Amino acid sequence: MAAIERERFLPDAVRPMAYADRAVPLGDGRFIPPCTILGQLLTRMAPEPGQRALVVGAGTGYSSAVLARIGLDVVALESSPVLAARARDLGIEMVEGPLEAGWSEAAPYDQILIDGAIETIPDAILDQLGEGGQLGTALIDRGVARLIVGRKAGGAFGYLSLGDAGTPALPGFRQPTPFTF
Repeated sequence: MAAIERERFLPDAVRPMAYADRAVPLGDGRFIPPCTILGQLLTRMAPEPGQRALVVGAGTGYSSAVLARIGLDVVALESSPVLAARARDLGIEMVEGPLEAGWSEAAPYDQILIDGAIETIPDAILDQLGEGGQLGTALIDRGVARLIVGRKAGGAFGYLSLGDAGTPALPGFRQPTPFTF
């Protein structure tokens, strides 16, 4: 993370906040999570050179650049054309599409990083995780975002909660409303 200048991935007006321990606005209603969030997830996920990774909600591409620097083959997925264009200007290869669908064209992945808080992990994304692969994100549970890292084994997915996380929600990952009378 120290090798990638985080401020390059932020709008000029918020660059002084690049290393603050809080989410920083990127524009288009989106945020880059705090540095500590990415650091904790990557420490627990332990990505290795040569692995294939999908970054969902890649924003302007900071997390994708970090994973690429580690030596992973990265697919960066973004739904915002504005943020995707900014990432491309910074040299990040970006694909565009709905975040909750993932990017099946390059699956399976060894690592999937969902770069923001979500209410549910869609089956479409879990299906793109290879056997033994890991997924890291902040999962919203009863209004509180908690960092999780999980692994796919035997076709099932299980995860470990690492602690609370102050990171904004990504669009498109709402929990379905339960049926009520």
